[in-house]
Order: sequence, then structure tokens, then C-alpha cells
Amino acid sequence: MSKLTYFYLPSCPHCRIAARYIEELCAEDNCYKEVEIERIDESAEKALAAKYDYWYVPCFYLDKDKIHEGHAEKADIKAVFDRALKT
Repeated sequence: MSKLTYFYLPSCPHCRIAARYIEELCAEDNCYKEVEIERIDESAEKALAAKYDYWYVPCFYLDKDKIHEGHAEKADIKAVFDRALKT
């Protein structure tokens, strides 16, 4: 299983929605709790965030591959987690 890198901004409404979906998925199925997530607050870790190629948050990378960027519905977050579980 590969680690997810999750870029977010605390003030972003789309990031808060994504965080809620992450919590819901983990509560619904314990397998999602196994996914390791490195959470990076873009505003606090600007130098690290600048090393990645993305424009919108929330943004998810699986290893070095961007797999989702921007507004996400619950199905999108589930797809991100499912992909992480398969690798």
C-alpha cells in the first residue's frame, strides 16, 4: 500500500468537505483507516507544497503521481483511497 500525500488549506471549504468524507469512509470501513496519509497544510508548509505541481486543493498524490485535484465528492475520495489500497 502506498502513502497518500494530501494538500489542504484549513480555510478551504472544499478541503473541509474532503476531510469530512475521509472521516466518514474510515468510520464506514476499517480498511480505509489503514491508508497512511501525510497531511500537508499548504499555508504552513509553503516550501514543501511548492515542490509539487498542482493548482487547487484538496489535492492528493499517491507517491509522486497526482491522482485528484480540486473539489471532491465522496465517491472521488473513495476512489483515491481505493487506489492507495491497491498499490
